[in-house]
Amino acid sequence: MTTDPLTRLLYVDDDASIRFVVKDQLTPEGFDIHTADDGVEAMEMLTHNTYDIVLLDIQMPRKDGLEVLKFMREKNLRPRVIMLTAVEDINIAIQAVKLGANDYITKPFTLETLLAGIRRILAR
Repeated sequence: MTTDPLTRLLYVDDDASIRFVVKDQLTPEGFDIHTADDGVEAMEMLTHNTYDIVLLDIQMPRKDGLEVLKFMREKNLRPRVIMLTAVEDINIAIQAVKLGANDYITKPFTLETLLAGIRRILAR
């Protein structure tokens, strides 16, 4: 008997408490969740690991989410990407989509909203 492999997810956010809560709540939903606390750490993890989905905060120290998204496209890394931000700026959303983001969710978000976004892009 074979089982489906877990969906590998990278959650990138400079807020440790949000990272903890998201990992704690999504793990029982059947995801293999890895976390990074900024864009530099995320780029390192993306270089050495494969992920199905990246949940990517936009505003972070060292490298922001848009820089990480550009890095993924330059390296031809193709996980599905959901951008997360506390700033509702349509120009940032448009830029993220042009760089290849699959979805855009504003903070604060509920677990249901995040799960719906993940399921939506997995179904594509």
